Amino acid sequence: MPVFDFRFTVDAPVEAVSAFHFEPGILKTLTPPLMIMRIHRFEPLAEESVSDFTMWIGPIPIRWQAVHSNVSASGFTDTQSSGPMKSWIHTHSFAATDENTTEVHEHVEFEHFGGLRGIRSRILFPQFALLALFTMRKLITRREISQRMGQRSNQS
Repeated sequence: MPVFDFRFTVDAPVEAVSAFHFEPGILKTLTPPLMIMRIHRFEPLAEESVSDFTMWIGPIPIRWQAVHSNVSASGFTDTQSSGPMKSWIHTHSFAATDENTTEVHEHVEFEHFGGLRGIRSRILFPQFALLALFTMRKLITRREISQRMGQRSNQS
């Protein structure tokens, strides 16, 4: 099964990074600017919670449903229950590298369908597209957490 690993650091304590990922509406927040996301159902992040959405990659709508597991302050896993891939297991991990820096590790194990059914996912989700998507999410995460941390320090 192919694997995609992506790591980056955020200048914030692990508690802030974890809290950010537990926010309602986080999926839309993390959506890159040129991608359209329609949320059909997004339960608060918890064991067995469900996310159901359609994302548009250009003019192509992709319906996706994921179930969350292993939910804790140090991360969670979302597993595709229906969608474009034969299998997709995405684990988000947050680890403090020091008291003010957190490493985010995005680990994705995925598999395309075979034959004609797999052509669409192979075209839409090659390695370079995953790298671009997760790079955008890194930039969004850093910006959003920095803004939230700045707002908290201004309120103090």
